[in-house]
Amino acid sequence: MDGEKVLLRVRESDMERDLPAVEELERRCEVGLSGDTAANDSKDGSKKRRKKKKGMSLCVEQVGDPLARVRHAPEYIMLVAEYGEELVGVIKACVKAVSRGGGKKKAFSSSSSSSSGSDSEKKLQPSSPAGAYVKVACILGLRVSPSHRRLGIASRLVKEAEEWCRARGAAHATMATTSSNAASLALFTGRFGYVPFRRPEFLGRPVHAHDLPIPKAHRVYQLPPPLAAAAYAQLLPPNAAEFLPADMPALLAHKLTLGTFVAIESSPGDDPSLPPSFAVLSVWDSTRTMSFRVGGAPALLKASLAAVRALDRAAPWMRVPSIPDIFSPFGAYLLYGLRMSGPAGPALLRSLCDHAHNVARKNPACAVVAADVAPDDPVAAVVPRWRRFSCDEDVWCIKSFAEKNDNAGSSDDDDDWAAPPAPGTVLFVDPREF
Repeated sequence: MDGEKVLLRVRESDMERDLPAVEELERRCEVGLSGDTAANDSKDGSKKRRKKKKGMSLCVEQVGDPLARVRHAPEYIMLVAEYGEELVGVIKACVKAVSRGGGKKKAFSSSSSSSSGSDSEKKLQPSSPAGAYVKVACILGLRVSPSHRRLGIASRLVKEAEEWCRARGAAHATMATTSSNAASLALFTGRFGYVPFRRPEFLGRPVHAHDLPIPKAHRVYQLPPPLAAAAYAQLLPPNAAEFLPADMPALLAHKLTLGTFVAIESSPGDDPSLPPSFAVLSVWDSTRTMSFRVGGAPALLKASLAAVRALDRAAPWMRVPSIPDIFSPFGAYLLYGLRMSGPAGPALLRSLCDHAHNVARKNPACAVVAADVAPDDPVAAVVPRWRRFSCDEDVWCIKSFAEKNDNAGSSDDDDDWAAPPAPGTVLFVDPREF
């Protein structure tokens, strides 16, 4: 710049003014399956493409509303960075109440925030166990222009996002990236003190051209949102689940939740000593907020899948298991709240996953049905998946905003969220923040 000082400014976004530039920045910053990267950049600013599993990669891009992943929270923000007159960076953050699990967590108090929280949070708190919920900040969607990396822009955005969240009473901050994203991990764990603590698995399979059969002995019913909320309150109490949102009823009634479905046996066994068998899950339509794309696929695979589609169109009575064109942008349905019980629970959950697949077939924009679950969750072994649409690279990181007690020489056990979860604790992945 020939000695000219360029001003870096971080400010709250103005949607009307900044939307075109933010959309262009999102387009230029290719991201991995988690949807959040600080960027893998080299010294010359060029982008290094991550590859996995024989060169094939699954990338995700936000579409439509840039604030879709945070807008549901009672408090949220999008910050942008301007380098001179150019918009070169963006970050999103939200603060919400979620469960800690394990049964010995600090109580959530709305008085610690400048906002009193959503109505759904207020309704849940009195009937919830004391200390069940805590305010958590979620740092999402960090993007820096490839031509302006290594200038401290990402650090400035993260710092100001954290300060905003801390001022609103957040006790912890979380972010998600992929294990292959060394730049993002180095930024958050190295500079900002985050600690990796959970590793959910993304389990996906393509939507076939034909319905999948449901066993006649399995009955599938759709629950209205109030009944679904009551069911989850029993199946996922906050002291047995991590990151269960305090506004769970609002999530279940959201316009993008296509339904909560339960499966039972039409002729259950007669042994009264066995627990009843059932399975339940909810379906979230993400086709309006994000798109996926498979890159790096070999030409032979592309040709073979195209040939299968052509055969299915010519002879549909053969019911060839053809799948949509996954090498162009496509949408997905996300399954959440997956639970099962009883000896027939696994079979019933598989039937529910097949039912969700059949629901997805009715939407031409949907090419994949997927679930994000903890690897040690029993449902992980049941959810159908296709290797090319599954990923175990997600890394969730966390830090505590609480001050350490240097005199005591140790931190409060309640703040040690990075420790392994208590046995039987379920990790809840909110589809709104995927």
